[in-house]
Amino acid sequence: MKNARLKRMIKSIVDFILLPVCPICNCPVDETNMVCAHCFKELHFITKPYCQKCGKPFEFDIKGDGVCAGCLKKNPPYRMARSVLVYNEGVKKLVLPFKHADRTDLTGVLCQFLLKEYKSLIMDADVIIPVPLHITRLFLRRYNQSALLAHRLAKVTHRRFEPSVLKRTRATPSQGHMNTKQRELNVHKAFAISNPKKIENKKVLLIDDVMTTGATVCECSKVLLKAGASHVDVLTLCRVKH
Repeated sequence: MKNARLKRMIKSIVDFILLPVCPICNCPVDETNMVCAHCFKELHFITKPYCQKCGKPFEFDIKGDGVCAGCLKKNPPYRMARSVLVYNEGVKKLVLPFKHADRTDLTGVLCQFLLKEYKSLIMDADVIIPVPLHITRLFLRRYNQSALLAHRLAKVTHRRFEPSVLKRTRATPSQGHMNTKQRELNVHKAFAISNPKKIENKKVLLIDDVMTTGATVCECSKVLLKAGASHVDVLTLCRVKH
C-alpha cells in the first residue's frame, strides 16, 4: 500500500516538472500516457456487436453470439481474437510512429488501451507471447513493437513473458499490398517453436499491433497449438475494418 502511494506521489511530481503532453499532438494534458480530448475523438474503439471468434466489428446489431461469414467459412485456429481500435487515420498517428519511428515511449499509452478494454483476457493467460520479427528486420528496426507491448502487459499483470519461444524462421516480404490468400502463402511455415515445454498445456495470449486479414496470427496460432498450447487467444491494438 505504501509503495503504491509512493509511486503516485513520484508520478505527480514528475508530471508537474515535465508538464505531460498528448503523445499525438503535444498539447498539454493532465497526466502522462494520456491522449488529449481532440485526438481521442479520432480514435474509434471497437465495441459490440462484433464477431465472437475473430472480433471483426459488425455493421449492424445481431442477436446472440454471432460469428462472421469469414470465420464460418474457415474457422480460425485461435480460441478468440480481440482488438481495441479500428485502424483509421487517428490511430495511425500512434501506431506508425510506434512501429517505424522509434517512438517506444508510446508503449505506455498503447498498453493502457489494451488493459482498459481487455484486462480479464490478459489475466486469463498463463503465457504472453509477441508475434516475432525476423532477425534481419529486427536488426534494421532495432526493436519489436509487439514485444514491447507484450512485455509491458506481462509486467503489469504478473503473467509470464516468453519473447523467444515463437520464432520467425524466414524473412517474409511486406504484406501491405497482398490480399488474404497471398498473405496466407507468405507466412506459411514461417514460424517455429524453440522450446515447446514452455507452452505445453499453457493458455497462450498472442500479442500483435495490427490485425489485417489475420493470416499472421492464424499461422502463429497453428504453430503454438501444434507445440502443445492448450489454447491461443489473440489480442491486437487495432484491426483493419474490411
